Amino acid sequence: MLDLNLIRTQTEAVKASMKARRVDAPIDAILDLDGKRRSLLSEVEKLKAERNAVSKEIGKMKDAAAREAKIAEQKGAGERIAALDDQVRQVDIELQALLSGLPNLLDPRVPDGNDEAENVVLRTIGEAKPLGFEAKPHWDLGPALGIINFEQGVKLTGSRFYVLSGAGARLQRALIAWMLDLHTRQQGYLEVYTPFMVKEEVMFGAGQLPKFRDNLYRDAEEDLWFVPTAEVPVTNLHRDEILDAADLPKHYAAYTPCFRREKMAAGRDVRGIKRGHQFDKVEMYIFCQPEASNAELEKMREDAEQTCAGLGLTYRVKQLCSGDVGFSAQTTYDIEVWAPGCGEWLEVSSVSNCGDFQARRANVRFRREAGAKPEFPHTLNGSGLGLPRTMIAVMENYQQADGSIVVPEVLKPWMGGIDVIRAGA
Repeated sequence: MLDLNLIRTQTEAVKASMKARRVDAPIDAILDLDGKRRSLLSEVEKLKAERNAVSKEIGKMKDAAAREAKIAEQKGAGERIAALDDQVRQVDIELQALLSGLPNLLDPRVPDGNDEAENVVLRTIGEAKPLGFEAKPHWDLGPALGIINFEQGVKLTGSRFYVLSGAGARLQRALIAWMLDLHTRQQGYLEVYTPFMVKEEVMFGAGQLPKFRDNLYRDAEEDLWFVPTAEVPVTNLHRDEILDAADLPKHYAAYTPCFRREKMAAGRDVRGIKRGHQFDKVEMYIFCQPEASNAELEKMREDAEQTCAGLGLTYRVKQLCSGDVGFSAQTTYDIEVWAPGCGEWLEVSSVSNCGDFQARRANVRFRREAGAKPEFPHTLNGSGLGLPRTMIAVMENYQQADGSIVVPEVLKPWMGGIDVIRAGA
């Protein structure tokens, strides 16, 4: 959520940021409603002050008839005040609806661009070398090894679902366990296990509602929402709290399944497990003081890169352009790994600095010292990493000419003695 005072005082800068995002934002309508609200409040406060003064006057009146006449006069004032209060409430609703739909302001260092085609590749680590034989895509490797079953997924739920079994299920579990251990034991994150369903206000706090309502799954009877990412519950861990500055930064890591009703274009990414309505992800999340957020962003990017490097994957780092930065973010790095079977770069992590945008929505604050005015911390989030695309990259990069898959060294402690995945394993 943007600070309304910021919109008032830096209107042109806000408009410029929205233009850079290629967003048609109702800034003028917001300012009109804000002016109307302040005018109504001024009028109602004036009437209430007058009513209070008259009430004191009535209390001092000795003449009963005059007192009753004065009370009758005040009845009309009370009705006017009630009507104005109703108008203020209605304007508040309209104003909050418009404000909640505004995306975050961009970091001025974000490169200008229309869409993902204009994102900037900052560097590539490793080379997308050929394997020495014709690489198979995971949608052929998995079924041939008996570790991915697409037909069972469709039978159980429908398209975009699948079943992992045997060494395939174990490989995914190993990835999750290794990532969590890396983040918590080496990188300084605290693991949290959060609910996979949350309240509507929790979705709002993370910036998912109302913007992404059509992409979310909801239990209508209980009015609970399935999380699209662990970012949502972790953002709200300190909802409506005032933290001590000494407790910042806070680094969290969390695993959740993620549920998204993605509106996928017909014919795009229809094969394999790259895009689905349910997938697993390990998330990194940071609360920090505002002046530390740029450094924390670079730490989180490095942590995500270390995860790719630990798996021995060729990867590249991109900076998103203004037209592709997400709703809640000020700036974002994407980290993509090379998948030789698919023949493409797959995004496995987006690392974003959200400034105080989410903290303001979730009412998370901190005090620098006792008695100081509460401030909003900055929040950052990043995948560490997202599955199943990491799974795809591991399968396709570690495949052998005979169709088997070598287990990466760092995952072997969780694979129960399986060093090579073969058919029937």
